[in-house]
Amino acid sequence: MNETISRTSDVRLTCEPSRAARERMLSRRGEPLFVAGWHQVLMIHFEVNAEALQRDVPFQLDLFKGRAFVSTVAFTMCGMRPRLGGKVAAWFLLPIATHDFLNVRTYVRHGSETGIHFLAEWLSSRLAAKLGPPTFGLPYRYGEIDYHHDPNGVIQGQVEDGDSGDKFEYQTMCRNFEPVQPCKAGSLEEWLMERYTAFNSAGRRKRYFRVWHLPWPQCAFSVKLTDATLLARRWQWFQDARLLCANYSPGFDEVWMGRPHRVS
Repeated sequence: MNETISRTSDVRLTCEPSRAARERMLSRRGEPLFVAGWHQVLMIHFEVNAEALQRDVPFQLDLFKGRAFVSTVAFTMCGMRPRLGGKVAAWFLLPIATHDFLNVRTYVRHGSETGIHFLAEWLSSRLAAKLGPPTFGLPYRYGEIDYHHDPNGVIQGQVEDGDSGDKFEYQTMCRNFEPVQPCKAGSLEEWLMERYTAFNSAGRRKRYFRVWHLPWPQCAFSVKLTDATLLARRWQWFQDARLLCANYSPGFDEVWMGRPHRVS
């Protein structure tokens, strides 16, 4: 069952989370570390059982009116390069600068700060998949990924785990593309999308890093899952998850990504 969250015409649009995130990142010396494009983004949101989910999350869940959520985020990262160092520094990152992602994330808080926690991430780059756990504490895995994210035509995707062969497949149920614009301030939509800190855990390494970009330009889409074994076989609680909605964004040409820090 799909649920439309909110319409954003004639309402106050979000700006505060992005503004605060930019200020927070620039308050620390040496930030940001990297810059990249995040393009053709599709977020699919599920409501799940909070108690069952918490057992798989090493941070305190952040709930919206007592409800717990998990989201898949499918997108392409393009042209990742160090913020400093120019073309020479960018050349060293060329092998991992551009590839597809599928993130599976939930919503957490640590101390006074809210953010996201990656339950798993699949990448189309084998090399990048090896680098994430020891550096940023990210739960990277290699996957075969095929995305077609054209909001005026077809939005569909397939991710296949490189080891198990389990798949995650989706497609739009109808062409309901509307002009993109930021979320309504105070909405569930804003709560799900406007997140700028990632708290991660891979093995015994707990890390966090921050990102910044302008508020998400987005619109709601209706989607259906044609195969979710990639998630259902990994987490029992996903078998009872309720498909809530999906949001499409063309993304950004410039996203700031901060350094990894130890979680204290």
